[in-house]
Amino acid sequence: MLRSVLSELFRYLQVAPFPHLTTVKVSALAALSAGEAWFFLEQPEFSWVAWVWIVLTGLFTWGVILCQADAFSRYREFKRLRRLLRRYGFRPGIFRLVAASRCQRDAALLAARETGCRAQARNVFRELGYRWYHILPDAIVANPFIFFHPRFLRSTFVPGKRS
Repeated sequence: MLRSVLSELFRYLQVAPFPHLTTVKVSALAALSAGEAWFFLEQPEFSWVAWVWIVLTGLFTWGVILCQADAFSRYREFKRLRRLLRRYGFRPGIFRLVAASRCQRDAALLAARETGCRAQARNVFRELGYRWYHILPDAIVANPFIFFHPRFLRSTFVPGKRS
């Protein structure tokens, strides 16, 4: 039982390395800004600075929540892709649908590895022109402000939903 839970936890961390690493960094920033806020709250002449640090702590905490929501979405997508690959076998179209984001490609490659078609999946991504250093999603590269668009957020946090 414990072994399967640890195995699943390791797989969860493996599916989305970038959101998890970002979570660690943003958590450190949240702790640092909370400490700064605590320091300035002790000094009444700098109480306005404390409120700035409290707001920053809230923003960093929100960043942690978003990073973990993204990681969980990638994990759900990994499970969905693994199920599709087991049912239908390798189909290049499956990988073309998730090629636009590094996090989605990582999840797809792990699903492909577990189903025995990792080399074929890597070839699909390579033919599409993606390399290891293509980290940002294509939509954000094309338009950085699309991050705030509901359609982008829905396709990011609800795997399989493309509208």
